[in-house]
Amino acid sequence: MLRVGLTGGLASGKSFVGETLQELGCYLIRADELGHQVLAPEGEAYAGVVKEFGPDILREDGTIDRRRLASIVFKDAEKLAKLNALVHPAVQARSARMLGEYASNHPRGIAIYEAAILIETGSYREFAKLIVAVCGVEQQIERAMRRDGISREEALDRLKRQMSLDEKLKYADYRVDTSGTKETTRAQVHALYQTLKGLTL
Repeated sequence: MLRVGLTGGLASGKSFVGETLQELGCYLIRADELGHQVLAPEGEAYAGVVKEFGPDILREDGTIDRRRLASIVFKDAEKLAKLNALVHPAVQARSARMLGEYASNHPRGIAIYEAAILIETGSYREFAKLIVAVCGVEQQIERAMRRDGISREEALDRLKRQMSLDEKLKYADYRVDTSGTKETTRAQVHALYQTLKGLTL
């Protein structure tokens, strides 16, 4: 099985790249979705996160309000590091199980692991290849504002706390430019898929 990491920055189009690769037949694991699962009331990280950040992050039904939690941690690097230390081990354990099962059933398959901070955590080293989705900074801001309903200032603040796309590209084996139309991006991903498929033969 070919293990491929997929990353990018805030609203840089990595999810669209991942979805397209999944449509083409790749196995897609999203770290963000696993993050949702481990933060659910029955999840591995729930109790630790509530203990660390207090009951104010909870909704009336006892679930964690991820937006409220994000507003706390994105303003404080130390708190963000604490959250990551609680969430990431649980996410990595789940992804390792999923990758192991997929490898057993599809030894010549392609597994894509999509995560925002793959490089920052050093996890990119666990993958044979790394794809970075990129676009212009202004596009990132506009997309994030539209997608997340945040202000320009909030988008800029999040970008400042992330590794720049230029820096991430230094680690990339493949780059997908998502700044054009979806059709243009899709064409790049189709070509990339053929390249990846060739590595599994």
